[in-house]
This record gives sequence, C-alpha cells and structure tokens, in this order.
Amino acid sequence: MNRQPMARDSAETLALQALGWIAADDEMAGRFLASAGAAPGDLRARAGDPEFLGFVLDFLLADEQSLVAFTASAHLPPDAPMRARAALPGGDLPNWT
Repeated sequence: MNRQPMARDSAETLALQALGWIAADDEMAGRFLASAGAAPGDLRARAGDPEFLGFVLDFLLADEQSLVAFTASAHLPPDAPMRARAALPGGDLPNWT
C-alpha cells in the first residue's frame, strides 16, 4: 500500500468519484442523504465543499463492503479513499504522542 500523502486536488477528485458512485445506487444514496441531512438537490451545490467531500469519504469508509466495491469499480488501491480522506479538512489523524 502507498503511504504517501495524497494531494488535496486528487483527494477531492476521488471524493467526487465516490459521490457519483454512491449516487448511482438508490438505496445507498438514500442512506447517504439521510446521514448527511441533505436533499438530492443539495449534492451539486455541496460537491465543491472540501468538508462535504470529507463526509462523502467518511460515509464510504464506514462500510468495508462498499469501500471494497468502490475501489474495485474505480480501479483504485484499497487504501486510496483513506489517503484521500487524510488530505481533506478534518481528516488528519491526531498525534497521540
């Protein structure tokens, strides 16, 4: 697995890919909208917000089956969404030492 940090623009692009993938599945899109507190019309307006894109990746990362399906369909390494999440606001891991 690649441990290199992902550039922010690449992370945003990956999150937009994930958003499109989520939106293509009616059941998953419904769960996503409910958890985001958003309406379908909000997605286009919020798609440019890096914090919202971080939430998209949080949603995807919370379900391993969806994560694996997304990365396989997008031909991405399994750790790519996690690396992308770290590059977006709120994705940095705390330093416990």
